[in-house]
Amino acid sequence: MQKTKHHYGLCALSIVPIRANTDQTSEQLSQLLYGDLYKITEHRKDWNKIRVSFDGTEGWILKNQVTPLSKDTYKELKAIKKPALSSDLIAFVSHPNNQLTPVLLGSLVQNARALQHTFEGELVSGNLPKDQLVPTALQYLNSPCQWGGKSPFGIDCSGLVQMVYKLSGYRLPRDAGAQAKEGEVLSFIEESSPGDLAFFDNEAGEIIHVGIIMQNNHVIHAHGCVRIDRLDQTGIFNVEEGCYTHHLRVIKKIL
Repeated sequence: MQKTKHHYGLCALSIVPIRANTDQTSEQLSQLLYGDLYKITEHRKDWNKIRVSFDGTEGWILKNQVTPLSKDTYKELKAIKKPALSSDLIAFVSHPNNQLTPVLLGSLVQNARALQHTFEGELVSGNLPKDQLVPTALQYLNSPCQWGGKSPFGIDCSGLVQMVYKLSGYRLPRDAGAQAKEGEVLSFIEESSPGDLAFFDNEAGEIIHVGIIMQNNHVIHAHGCVRIDRLDQTGIFNVEEGCYTHHLRVIKKIL
């Protein structure tokens, strides 16, 4: 008897890695957090290829980490205009059998009911004012840098920016290069305000890094860990190392 192939899913685990290939040692492109919705676009023996509903990221997840959804439920959850996100560093959802699953900052706990789970932690929903972007970013301070990561226990530079804006009610692409195409160009740091984005390039002119501008010519970004450094028209200056670590390419006002 042929097994049913599902076409929609919901992340029911704390974190699920999204891989470049059907191999657990392949590059982690991004992550699903609890409550994230996705479409299943391809089926392999042990893997499903997915497209994340929030930002269009495509990659592979293990089939045994898939929780299938009906098309109607998927469309209903996706249509929610102001979803509720967990605003706690770590919280829990309870199952009908009283088991617990940890959920991390920025998880889409609005969708817990589709899994018959109950969430009783702190929530954030809707569009927050721009002045809340930096305080939100500070919740990730000292989080270790992890390629493809999106959580306080491992995050990359563009993941930090995406999650901070997501928690404030705004949608940005996953990668720094795509984020740099958003918003309005500012000519000088002095024109920026806290919450604007600074993008940095390599010698080939490719955008390879992003950070969130703070007050007094500082930037919060993921480099080794989520940290605060000085920012000027040249780039990011690391006081401990006594040198510039990133070359400034462009400043963008998103909000």
